Amino acid sequence: MAFVFENLTVYQKSLDCIESVFQFLKSNRIDNELKDQLKRAITSITLNIAEGGGRFSKNDKKNFYTIARGSVYESVAVFQILKRLQTIEEPEYTRFYELLNELAKMLNGMINSLKVTSAS
Repeated sequence: MAFVFENLTVYQKSLDCIESVFQFLKSNRIDNELKDQLKRAITSITLNIAEGGGRFSKNDKKNFYTIARGSVYESVAVFQILKRLQTIEEPEYTRFYELLNELAKMLNGMINSLKVTSAS
């Protein structure tokens, strides 16, 4: 692979997540606004991981990984809305929730590894 970010497990898992979500959206009748919001949020995860992977400073990387994590949380919220509206079945909701939770944990680990410690 040509770019460093392509070797990140979290990046590959985010691509898997996009694929699953887009398949879900094709096969379900969902309000267009929620569908668009979920597409943008789920895509933002991958794009921000890639952009962060291309940055040189720890602070820049951390910023993009933090944005990616925020997009994970946004995606979870959309799935919770879909669940409340009874647009998604429990097993499918649980599958996406667990996948997004895994991405959030991976991103948290990456963010924490980039924290700059101050000298006392």
